[in-house]
Parts: sequence; structure tokens; C-alpha cells
Amino acid sequence: MKQELAIICIEDEPEVLESILRDLEIFEDYFKIEAAQSVNEARGLVQLMLAAGVAPALFICDHLMPGETGVDYLVQLSKDRATARASRMLLTGQAGLPDTVRAVNEGGLDFYLAKPWKTEDLQKIAKKLLTDFVVEHVTNVLPYLGILDGEAISNAMRNRKTLTDQ
Repeated sequence: MKQELAIICIEDEPEVLESILRDLEIFEDYFKIEAAQSVNEARGLVQLMLAAGVAPALFICDHLMPGETGVDYLVQLSKDRATARASRMLLTGQAGLPDTVRAVNEGGLDFYLAKPWKTEDLQKIAKKLLTDFVVEHVTNVLPYLGILDGEAISNAMRNRKTLTDQ
């Protein structure tokens, strides 16, 4: 049985959030795609998912939002045992250099994508980050062969077979 994995999108502007979700629809047969309009809402969502056995694989987060910033949240995620393994992407047009450096240095940021973005870019980056997560943390990678980087998934399957043969 494969573990259920999720992509969590945190964006306070409804139209922008809808665009992100629309761009990520190509992954919906393989990953739960969840949305939150604030860091506080995202926290509650993550707790519900973890309680249901759904593992976060990718966080896509805006920076400037009401209350807490996306960078602060990404740093917290990197320090929480339950979410530290997930990939983290900052998708924003408003993070300055100090915030971005903090996200990289303290939050283990995997990617920074500026707004406005191109659909193909978001999909390509998400595909890479999800592939990296699956190869590193999922035992049975075969179900992801059709949607993620096929070469990386095939290599992971070969490497695991080689290890079990030894």
C-alpha cells in the first residue's frame, strides 16, 4: 500500500491561489493538493493531514500574508520532525533579499519562484521537487513513474533492487 502524499499551497490572494491549484492539477491523481489562505490555516490543515496519515511532500508558500510570513512558516516547517522532510518552495514577488536568504539558510528552502510565474515553470519545479522527495522518502516509487521524472524513478528502482540483491 502506498502512503498518501500531499502538496500544500499557502497563498492569501484567492485568485492567485486558484492559479496555483490549476497549474498543479496534473499531479492530482498522485498527490492530494490542499490549499490554505494563511499560515494559521495551513497549520491546522497539516495537523489534520498528519493525523490522517497523509505526509506533506511539498509546501508552496507565498511570503507576505496576514499574520505570519511565509518565510517564518517555512523555517518552522524545517524544524518540525513531522514536516522537515517535505520540499519547500517560496512563490512570491515580495520577499526581499534578507527574507530569501533566511528562507534558504534557516528554512532549507528548495526553490524560490518569483511572481508572476509561467505554468510550465511551476510544473517543472514541482515535478523536480516531488521526484526528489519520492526518491528519497518513498519505498515503492513505481506508482510515480508516470507523473514524475521517469529516469530518476527508474534509477531509484534499479538501485533498490541492487541493494536487495546483495
